[in-house]
Amino acid sequence: MRFPVVIHKDETSGYGVTVPDLPGCFSAGDSIEEAIVSGHEAIACHLEGLLMDGEPIPERAPVETHRVSDEYKDGIWALVEVDVSKLSSRTRRVNITVPERVLAIVDKMAAREGESRSGLLARAALSYAERQSTQ
Repeated sequence: MRFPVVIHKDETSGYGVTVPDLPGCFSAGDSIEEAIVSGHEAIACHLEGLLMDGEPIPERAPVETHRVSDEYKDGIWALVEVDVSKLSSRTRRVNITVPERVLAIVDKMAAREGESRSGLLARAALSYAERQSTQ
């Protein structure tokens, strides 16, 4: 799953990282590269906490949606990839059967989202279950 992050530089400090789609998730580094690595760790930790608390992972908005905000106007944008299927819960290998056409769609979406096939299917199943439980 790819998360947009905005990197900003203050005159008196290093590079700060804000994750607009995860309120309260931020990090920093002495260089842009360090800031991105630190941002990855912050996102993984934040998501781990959400999952441990049984909270859903918030929907992500496109970078273009965030760029118009005055809060982020001078920032440098990057995408940070985190495999949510490897967070929090123990994993269990299962065997499923799906039509090839469906598998091709899943693989295309997973590649577009920067996720594994398993990660995308797990996220889709959780999203579906969450929607059903609120109806």
